[in-house]
Amino acid sequence: MIAWRGAAEPSIPACQQPALVLAFARSRDADEGALLRGTGIEALAEPGALVAPAQYLDLLANALRALDSPDTSFMLGQQLLPGHDGAPSNALVQAPTLREALALLCRWHTRLTPLLRPRFETWDGTAALYWVDSHGAPALRSALVEMHMTAVVALCRWLGGERLPWRFCFNRTAPRHVEQHHVHLSSALRFDCQFDAMLIGAEWLDRPWPRGSALAAALALRAAEGEPARPAGLLAALYDYLLERVRMAPVLERTAGDFGVSPATFKRQLARHGTHFQAELDQVRTHVALWMFHAQGADNEAVARYLGFHDAANFRRSFKRWTGLTPLLLKAGLAG
Repeated sequence: MIAWRGAAEPSIPACQQPALVLAFARSRDADEGALLRGTGIEALAEPGALVAPAQYLDLLANALRALDSPDTSFMLGQQLLPGHDGAPSNALVQAPTLREALALLCRWHTRLTPLLRPRFETWDGTAALYWVDSHGAPALRSALVEMHMTAVVALCRWLGGERLPWRFCFNRTAPRHVEQHHVHLSSALRFDCQFDAMLIGAEWLDRPWPRGSALAAALALRAAEGEPARPAGLLAALYDYLLERVRMAPVLERTAGDFGVSPATFKRQLARHGTHFQAELDQVRTHVALWMFHAQGADNEAVARYLGFHDAANFRRSFKRWTGLTPLLLKAGLAG
């Protein structure tokens, strides 16, 4: 049975990321009552207190609304990593290379980045870190992506001692003002990409970092492995499940059973997370198609066969339904 955690289940230490959000908003003179309104959060400083991801998302939404500044998500990202979550954070601080840091981030995402799930891939001289939802927050998606991308950029600059040449892809239209993206991320920005990803040349992955220690990182990682695991959020767990089975045409009924609930309950849970089964499956299929186009140089026929379509024409129609674009137009757009 697949382990997962719903957005309404308390799982995030209140004294960590939620407390940082509250402290930052207070530092900019935001009213605490307005920040906590509707969240159900009462005492962030109480030892051992946990908040649900949904409550943390409500707190973030209140902070973004109260501060009403284009730099809020980026400034919060500056404080996000390595975090204060014991052994995983200690291991991240000691990461000897970019590859090790990204691997740690992905492995311990439920603790280091509980709202978004990072995935790390490499191909043909390029490395990519891309982000998928853990608990569902469509209205906050852009801010969350900005926050988490900034966190990785800031962490790498601190640990590596230099600003790395990241390139950024966004699954959104270009904002009216991109100045904060330039300041905190880079001028190498691409919008309308169907996925949220950070790209970098693979030659940067194994350059030794001056602050890192492979031994200290291994010791911290061993300590982290002895601590209780935190299940992934429903949407992160579902993405991993569908990605592993994407060639087998996953269906709702079988998936619900593997997640330990009835199809009706699974539908309700997904609706509470702002999505539905077909949308999640289409997202995974889109990402696999993009991966094959770019990493393998596959054509429509090859992708269609891999994903189980009868022919390329059927795949092209489905791809346009998923993305609003034909494969040819999307590939041309991503190629600049």
